[in-house]
Amino acid sequence: MTSLQDVALMRLVAQGLAGPPAPDAAAAVRRLAAVQGQDFPGAVTSVALRTTGHRRADVLAAMDDGTVVRSWPMRGTLHLLLAEDLPWMLELLGPRALAGLEKRRASLELTGADAERAREIVVAVLSGGRRLARAALLTAIGDGGVATTGQRGYHLLWFLSQTGTLCLGPTDGGEQTFVLVEEWVRAPRRLDREEALGELVLRYFRGHGPATVADLVRWAGTTVRDVRAGLAVTGDRLDRLQVDGTEHLLDPTTPELLAAHRAEARAVRLLPGFDEFVLGYGDRSAVLDPAFAERICPGRNGMFAPTVVVDGRVSGTWRWTGSGRRRVASAALFTEDAALAAAVPTLAAALP
Repeated sequence: MTSLQDVALMRLVAQGLAGPPAPDAAAAVRRLAAVQGQDFPGAVTSVALRTTGHRRADVLAAMDDGTVVRSWPMRGTLHLLLAEDLPWMLELLGPRALAGLEKRRASLELTGADAERAREIVVAVLSGGRRLARAALLTAIGDGGVATTGQRGYHLLWFLSQTGTLCLGPTDGGEQTFVLVEEWVRAPRRLDREEALGELVLRYFRGHGPATVADLVRWAGTTVRDVRAGLAVTGDRLDRLQVDGTEHLLDPTTPELLAAHRAEARAVRLLPGFDEFVLGYGDRSAVLDPAFAERICPGRNGMFAPTVVVDGRVSGTWRWTGSGRRRVASAALFTEDAALAAAVPTLAAALP
């Protein structure tokens, strides 16, 4: 029998937070299929933590050279993913994310014609390898006669990305710029639906396992039926184990990795908010006591705090206060632990 603690520790090695790290940013992102990207600086840290060099500059370089992009491939949520994976993920998972589109547009007083006019504008201003930051692109859309006030601008950029016209690619002054997918994704992978389901299932469980079918359904915004179809494609490339009567799937090598790197997996580590170790699962009970769920996401408002992880479990949150030389990290632990609290500033200073 496998305990929930072992599930948590195996997830750390599967994700590359313990044990052998990925050689570069692209490999780290490939391992996870996609990385939560709502908070851009935190997402860069999350990827860097999983690479050999632990360097933010390497992650940013992968975005600047077009290897890694940031977009809305699933659930209407920003993620980092390999540029080559964006087209097939959009095709597979995008339709469900677009459900309820007309109702949302009506509330924003936008029409389908407005959205298509915005598409014409962004194609015109970005064609030829040009790139624009969000504010400049919204100005261009507004100048073209489509209102971008309130939440309209965000909706239009999301819609044009969700439907494969835009993505976020290279950085300029620390801010990502929008580019045309057709020009920026130079070698897109083309998968038929069966292949895409198999790829999604295999990549998710290899990089997140042990995890359940329900975890993948929640993570990708897909259906149980589609996950089962993907599992039929993967064949015997995944192992299954029972945890408290629930089937979990994982890469066959993950238990061996944990055996070799258990001490590292049990060590204290700090993670940024929105890290895949927390957000990559529908059921987080293996790594977080449900009683403390609102401590990492106050009011369940969708904003996840950076976490302190000990022995594979989330033991509290942490944050920076002050600026410059006065900037210091402090922890809000779930249970009092003076030694652990004292270690947080040093651990935070070492983060990429």
